[in-house]
Amino acid sequence: MTILLIVLVQMLGAAMIMPILPLYAQSQYNMSPEIITLLATAFFAAQFIAGPYLGRLSDKVGRVPVLILSQIGTAVSFFMLAFAPNVAVLFLARILDGITGGNIIVAQAYITDITPRERRTESLGYILAVFGVGFIFGPALGGVLAAAFGPRVPYIIAGGAAVLVVLLTWFTLDETLSPEQREANRSFNKGGMGLGEILRNMPLMLILVVAFVGQFGMGLLQGTFSLYGEAVLFDGYSEQMATLGVGLLLTVVGLGQFFTQTVLLRRALQRFDEAWLIVIGVITRSVALFILAALTIPIAGAFASLLFAIGMGLMMPPLQSLSTNTVADELRGGVLGVYQSTISLSTIFSTAVSGAIFAMYATAPFWIGGVLTVIVLIPAFMLVRQTGAQTHFSPAPATPVE
Repeated sequence: MTILLIVLVQMLGAAMIMPILPLYAQSQYNMSPEIITLLATAFFAAQFIAGPYLGRLSDKVGRVPVLILSQIGTAVSFFMLAFAPNVAVLFLARILDGITGGNIIVAQAYITDITPRERRTESLGYILAVFGVGFIFGPALGGVLAAAFGPRVPYIIAGGAAVLVVLLTWFTLDETLSPEQREANRSFNKGGMGLGEILRNMPLMLILVVAFVGQFGMGLLQGTFSLYGEAVLFDGYSEQMATLGVGLLLTVVGLGQFFTQTVLLRRALQRFDEAWLIVIGVITRSVALFILAALTIPIAGAFASLLFAIGMGLMMPPLQSLSTNTVADELRGGVLGVYQSTISLSTIFSTAVSGAIFAMYATAPFWIGGVLTVIVLIPAFMLVRQTGAQTHFSPAPATPVE
């Protein structure tokens, strides 16, 4: 499918820079951990503001124009990172990428346009599978390129990949919303995505609470994982080897995501309704975070990274799918934008404090993340009750009476 190919190329570029950006900022710009983690905060703050507008804009003007706009912003931001003369330009690049970072939101809306409701979780899972493929190759490639050719080269190549995505979208992707549908979406007045409508929508509120609290733990990991890898898991190794090691761990995350979305999720959906999968995913992620906190050796880090990816893969597509079922079809892009903004808001707070927490104690972000992930089981079980979720295990055949 063309949309998945576009997401793959986009994710390869983005995944290349993920493990090297914190170390790049540290070595090239002498930034402290507290300031480095604010680079992620700047990105997610911009995405939080822009996400709902981009999602709703794609409902009104079409998916393809918004995809192209956001991809151009991503390409420009990568080139800015490569040639940034100072810290201010680094932050401007992350803000620009956040403002135009509607790529994934609109890709998810595109998928929901062409998929019946009963298959949305599985179809949205394919986007995470593509994420997984990107993380299998992207982080390791970024680490190898940075070690071999210098820290700026991966950003140039990522920018080139983003330009390729623009061309793929322009020449190969068909619009999913007809002119009549776009006009109907523009004139749709039954409810909306305002704060009042969201607060009155109890199933959606539970979904957003699970997403926010669960993402807070992920944000603590995301903001400090490269620093944790260098300072703890690969303590005593050279900077190049630490960068490569972190990249390989993120490759493990990619493998876990790909396996979960292509094999595990489909089978799990035959046994559990979506809300139960959210509970299972939350539990799996919490175990992974506690392992990262308690067992600070590379092999344990690899196992925990795999487990974390499986938990995320079981939890995220059902959350997104259920969110689209809580509103009218005319608001699919808008509700996915609200969902993404909730994720962004959580990441803003978590990444903003992650550096300070890491500076106090290197494994503290994972202890805190694990505890928060356990707490989020409360609204997750409420969502099970609210949706009437069931399990679908076949009963054992009755033993015949002699």
